[in-house]
Amino acid sequence: MSAERENGHEPRLCDAALTRAFQFLGKRWNGVLLATLVNGPLGFAQLKRAVAGISDSVLSERLSELSTAGLVDRTVQEGPPVTVTYALTTSGHALTPALQELTAWAAENLPAERCAEAAKATA
Repeated sequence: MSAERENGHEPRLCDAALTRAFQFLGKRWNGVLLATLVNGPLGFAQLKRAVAGISDSVLSERLSELSTAGLVDRTVQEGPPVTVTYALTTSGHALTPALQELTAWAAENLPAERCAEAAKATA
């Protein structure tokens, strides 16, 4: 029996799950939107103001993806005016500890000035 199996690690299963998670959460804005909704439901305009630099079309696309993935609920309240709010589902809330850990890691290991220098070097 391999050492990996003795430790309970199935490399292919683990790697595939992690790859899926990063393909989805690593898509620009998805993680930021989820983290923004941690404190409660927000409307489209509130999310747009909270996430600097995101366009209306990208915000709409990402919210649709997050909803389809079962991480965000979209609720329409009849008006006038009609209002739409977005809130984390149970699955979305389950990501909160991981998002907090990633935030803490990034703050410690990826200081803004170092990231800005790296971006300039690759430009």
